[in-house]
Amino acid sequence: MSPAAHSPDPHAPRFRVRPPAGWINDPNGPFRWRGRHHLFYQHNPDAPIHANVHWGHVSSPDLVRWEHHPIALAPTPGGPDEAGCWSGCVVDDDGVPTAVYTGVDRHHTGLGTICLARAADPDDDALAEWKPLPTPVVTGPPTGLDVVMFRDPFVFRCGGRRWALVGAGHADGTPSVLLYDCEDLADWRFAGVLVDGADPVAAEAFGDQGDRAVGWECPQLYATAGGDWVLVVSLWDGDPCSTAYLTGRLRTDGRDPGALRFEARTGGRLDHGRDFYAPAVLQEADRALMWGWSWEARERGEVERAGWAGVLTAPRVVDVHPDGALRVVPAPELELLRADEPFVTEPSVTAPSVTAPSVTAPGGTVPSRTVPGRVPLPEAYDLTVTARGLTTVSLLRSASGGQLTVRLDPERGTVTLDRGDWPRRPGTGPRGSAPIVVRAPGREVRVLVDGSLFELFVDDRATVTERVYRRPDDVRELVVTGAVAAVTGWELVPPTLG
Repeated sequence: MSPAAHSPDPHAPRFRVRPPAGWINDPNGPFRWRGRHHLFYQHNPDAPIHANVHWGHVSSPDLVRWEHHPIALAPTPGGPDEAGCWSGCVVDDDGVPTAVYTGVDRHHTGLGTICLARAADPDDDALAEWKPLPTPVVTGPPTGLDVVMFRDPFVFRCGGRRWALVGAGHADGTPSVLLYDCEDLADWRFAGVLVDGADPVAAEAFGDQGDRAVGWECPQLYATAGGDWVLVVSLWDGDPCSTAYLTGRLRTDGRDPGALRFEARTGGRLDHGRDFYAPAVLQEADRALMWGWSWEARERGEVERAGWAGVLTAPRVVDVHPDGALRVVPAPELELLRADEPFVTEPSVTAPSVTAPSVTAPGGTVPSRTVPGRVPLPEAYDLTVTARGLTTVSLLRSASGGQLTVRLDPERGTVTLDRGDWPRRPGTGPRGSAPIVVRAPGREVRVLVDGSLFELFVDDRATVTERVYRRPDDVRELVVTGAVAAVTGWELVPPTLG
């Protein structure tokens, strides 16, 4: 089944995870249990606004057919999470699925506590009922560090022990990730600051947005087959800002089993778009999966009339290249959503075609070739374009003739998204609609579009997530010009059962 309820709103994604109504933000606790992927998320079931925070819950046998379950966590009157069940993770604690999350009480001072909730029946494949523990396992930040932001625990294993990260910010404006030893989930020991904004690699890799950040939210960590570890953080400057990553090594101290160090060697932007935040990672035996939150970028009145806000991205497989740079591709299970036949395939294109002019590239001129003419695009699609030279892909046309384009330039090593005719409106997240330029080989892009959610995978090194809201007189059509090598596109359809 589709994860999202059918909606008359043409901007509503149909194939990505979102609740039928209300608010969704951070993905929480991706978890595999008895052959199913479970995914939780921050959720206000009563209105499309960021308040009254619960944990919503879906599960899937294949990452494309998602089933909604009852709300997993709800604020407890008089309890440590009375003012909200905020972000965290889910782990297997001796055979019992256990949520480790941020609780905020009615005295909300900006500092969270770390709370636990356990599956009421671990033998229930749906994990439909959860029981919160009445008291936090960590009542607040460690003393002596002047911490003013403390939230979003993430539990992982390294060196045969269980550890946890917590996102933090300090009174002097320095963001950090705190480290805890939590081999026993009921007994946490502060083990120091894993990394902070003063780290020279982080300072260089995160750039201007890193300079503005006063807190690092939702820290996540995954291991790669090559021995690297990747630390993912969400940059908070008083509001959600952007996302970033650091690649490095985790070092244990043989003399002190309670010591762990992260040595960063490189890093950068995690997603180059304006509508991606608070990703959550699931470490599997042979891969790491990631989901992010894509917020609304339209006016509040439109959101209220629609009755829903926010969506989770498609699952992404994340890794690193030998140079430490991010490697990211759509999860292969997403191909289950493709229609039986592509709606366009080049060079065997049945639609009217045009011939692009020759393009000058290093080493000489790349001859032109026949590329698709104006091919109608469905509401939701999966499109891949590979280029031999400068290539422009147009995906949307306005009544005034403006185009939403993706421009691949292998010579300059860039891919540019230009959505200037579809300006972003005041809402959640950064404003602006300036072209986004990504440094990459520029040989291939894969575009996943579902309603207003636009996800661009650049080669296998970068992503751009944007929300684009079509107007009634806009035309969805594909036009590719330049030194294109191949174009293939599938409509997204509900997967066949079986």
